[in-house]
Amino acid sequence: MMWELIAANRRKSIFLFAGMAIILCVLGYLIGYIVHPEGGGTLGLIVAVAIWMFMSGMSVMGGGSLILRLSHAREVTPDVHPQLFNVVEEMKIAAGLDHMPRVYIIDERSPNAFATGIKPENSAIAVTAGLLARLNRDELQGVVGHEMSHIVNRDVQFMTLASIMLGSIVLMSQVFLRGMWFTGGGSSKRYRSKGSGGGGVHPALVVVAIVLAILGPIFARLLYLAISRKREYLADASAARLTRYPEGLASALEKISSASIPLEAANKVTAPMYIINPMQEKKEGMALSGLGSTHPPASERIAILRAMSHGAGLLSYQRAYSKVKGKPSMLIPTSGLKQDEKTPVRAPHPDAVAAGKDAKTQARDVMDLMRAVNGYAFLVCACGLKIKVPPDYEDDFIPCPRCKRENEIPRAAVSDITEAAAVVGAMVGTLSGGVGNEVPMAKPIAGGAAAGKEAPLAYRRRTDGWESFSCACGHLLQLSPAFTSSQIRCPKCSRITRIH
Repeated sequence: MMWELIAANRRKSIFLFAGMAIILCVLGYLIGYIVHPEGGGTLGLIVAVAIWMFMSGMSVMGGGSLILRLSHAREVTPDVHPQLFNVVEEMKIAAGLDHMPRVYIIDERSPNAFATGIKPENSAIAVTAGLLARLNRDELQGVVGHEMSHIVNRDVQFMTLASIMLGSIVLMSQVFLRGMWFTGGGSSKRYRSKGSGGGGVHPALVVVAIVLAILGPIFARLLYLAISRKREYLADASAARLTRYPEGLASALEKISSASIPLEAANKVTAPMYIINPMQEKKEGMALSGLGSTHPPASERIAILRAMSHGAGLLSYQRAYSKVKGKPSMLIPTSGLKQDEKTPVRAPHPDAVAAGKDAKTQARDVMDLMRAVNGYAFLVCACGLKIKVPPDYEDDFIPCPRCKRENEIPRAAVSDITEAAAVVGAMVGTLSGGVGNEVPMAKPIAGGAAAGKEAPLAYRRRTDGWESFSCACGHLLQLSPAFTSSQIRCPKCSRITRIH
């Protein structure tokens, strides 16, 4: 079913690229011709194509990594937030994706998320700390399903390449217009009337070039935005089908769009990639839509998802889309609708039925997760106070701010502690057990080692909360409240410790 959407997106992409390519080539030719009438047109065309190819090459080679760096996103391991990784893996399987996207957390209190990567095998999903603190499991699944749909539908590839072509057009237009401005329109000897001869540039062509330099980027952007908005609808439809629970995404969009905290890491380059554009104009908490917007209005997207009364499939979304629009509007290809199997709406996940957190708890969870992502370690004093150890802390002991007790830093070295701090996730606010003044050591299992391998270690868990112990190599390992496996592998020496 997904291949129908991919094929439809590819056809629309060809139309978009053809239109933008015409604008780019004509603009390049006219600029070159005006600068140098004899052979300059061909040179300008070559330069325009070269700029686009260079920018495309740079994007293919490292565009995704650049976007993640600009967003201050940090790659995390499954232990940081087990639920997030479970949800990503669920959506990866549901979407039929061969490769697991890398998972990143953005050090931001504002809730939002985006996907990046030219190819599915190089894709990544990034979510903010604020999103993890505010959404329940069903809502998180809806957001991840939306971003996974962008990856599967090749929307990330389209958005990247189309934005590069748009950027190439804007770049050439700006250079030309600024050049005309600072040179006073160029030398008057270059422009000739039709009857004066001399091989100069006809003034009419100059006017056409200026008009195209002004309007070309506008038309190209309108083409880009029109298809971009439609792809957001399609990603919502695909997410509803993958999760089989449209209300999860609807509720998530409602929380994200109504958030009043600005997303500091967003800029004009990265903002269109988020599930809700953080730089798009807002009114009463809901994003507006228009010819100049990258996303449809959040209120409309929410209404469509909540109007899916006949199921969670593509046909149900198409009916809801037409109902909310107030007229028959074809969004999903007819061939795709004919092959759509009935997808019933599932019941809410048990973990999502629990009461939501209050604002104070949410804020504390966000701050804890942001500290963990930035390399802080967490120790629990005997008095019960949770101590945050900064990544650059070098002393052997740290005093408790409450009881003044000196807490020993486990001698796996602070560097190892801060590496292990990455396992502190959104559940850190529920820390119930954990590190005391002495870190226990895992013991070798009796019976010796297998040939060529060290014998597994054994560790008996003491609490259901966060718990730390040292591997035989000295590396500090942590068990989160969500840890349920019977063993853990040390990332430093690869030795296995069995948990009892």
